Amino acid sequence: MLKGFRDFMMRGNVVDMAVGVVIGAAFTGVVNGFVKAFLTPLVGLVVGAAGDFSADQFTVHHVTFPYGQFLNDLIAFLLTAAVLYFCVVLPVTKASARYLPKKAKVVRRPCPECLTEIPEAASRCPACTAVLVQDRIGAQR
Repeated sequence: MLKGFRDFMMRGNVVDMAVGVVIGAAFTGVVNGFVKAFLTPLVGLVVGAAGDFSADQFTVHHVTFPYGQFLNDLIAFLLTAAVLYFCVVLPVTKASARYLPKKAKVVRRPCPECLTEIPEAASRCPACTAVLVQDRIGAQR
């Protein structure tokens, strides 16, 4: 019983997932800290507030709407999403496009017999098995 648990825990995907969760939690702390320490105060400077809207509220017919905390959370979410996009997603996408090999796009054409999409270089249709005749310059007849 204990051997089975040990084998389960030592599988590569369980360990990789655990490491990913721990690193993700640590990265979340870093991004949230950056947003709270630098970006939220900048927003406060721009709008003329101290960067904390949690006390803001309005009242209608003796009902209080404390919209300030929602505003704080919305600004934190937008800033966090922007930081993640510009500091993580965009650089990783550019690096992947630059360093990972690109798959060659297969040019396709319709089979003249059954209209199934087939590769341009095919000499026989895989659907209807029609023989595809090509002339010297590669055009289909």
